[in-house]
Amino acid sequence: MTKAPRALRLAVVAPLVALIALAGCGDGGSEGGSAGAHPQPRYLGPSETARAWMPSRTKPRSIVWAVGDAADGGSAGEGVAAMIAMHRVDRLLYLGDVYENGTAAEFQSYYRPLYGRLDRLTAPTIGNHEWPNVATGYVPYWTRARGRPPPFWYAFAVSGWQLISLNANAPSVTSPQQLNWLRTEIQRTPGYGDCRIAFTHQPFMSAGLHGDLSALRPTFDELVGHASIWISGHDHDMQRLRPASGITQLVDGAGGNDLYPVNRDDPRIAFFDDTHHGALRLQLRPGRAVISFLAMDGSVLDRSAVGCSQGG
Repeated sequence: MTKAPRALRLAVVAPLVALIALAGCGDGGSEGGSAGAHPQPRYLGPSETARAWMPSRTKPRSIVWAVGDAADGGSAGEGVAAMIAMHRVDRLLYLGDVYENGTAAEFQSYYRPLYGRLDRLTAPTIGNHEWPNVATGYVPYWTRARGRPPPFWYAFAVSGWQLISLNANAPSVTSPQQLNWLRTEIQRTPGYGDCRIAFTHQPFMSAGLHGDLSALRPTFDELVGHASIWISGHDHDMQRLRPASGITQLVDGAGGNDLYPVNRDDPRIAFFDDTHHGALRLQLRPGRAVISFLAMDGSVLDRSAVGCSQGG
């Protein structure tokens, strides 16, 4: 068989290569865009710095889990931790509370067996049960795990989102130092736009037993226009509240300790569950978070999505 001239072969192949390359520019995956859609924003976060306490993950897609009030030595906590371990985990947000008092012995006996294997991937925020013994429990545990003492507030990047851990315990809850740091952090990282996720132990808004924490109002005000999601534990249940000033409050304190009832008449509730232990999963990509509450048996109780706009 006679081969076609080289120039003719190139004329046929080149357009095909261009078409394949164009098709590869799509977002892909089950949550991807359709043909002809505008390209998704692609800012993945700044380059990693040597001084970052929590490593960033500047990959196009990530799976982040969040769970709180889990480490009490009970079987429910073990079940939730086992469920999370059966799935992909790129980062874990531990939303606080190692029972009963956050002592060094309780970290070793209750927390480490559940989530110790994920220490290098875990971003903690301190709970009220740990706060009284912070210097002998929380700080030494995370210093050993990461090689440096844990800051009480810090930020890192995951797939185009900035995740911000804040201390909601008194006196730091209204600390000018923390608020000034938050304001400065937002100002120096405009590339995230409102693609930010704050996480604390106590929620600012909750339909659960503890209710709202009005002392967090200054923190909320700093985040308005600069964040789209706020994740917390503290109330031992699962909640997704309707967006307030552009921020969706999520609660998952159902990690293992006894469950608390939710006020089902609260008009802010979009979803709640106070009968299952479970965890929160976020599938992150630039501009979008797919949010799922999973029960201990792995079943999905609620699924939603939050969009955001990256900065210029």
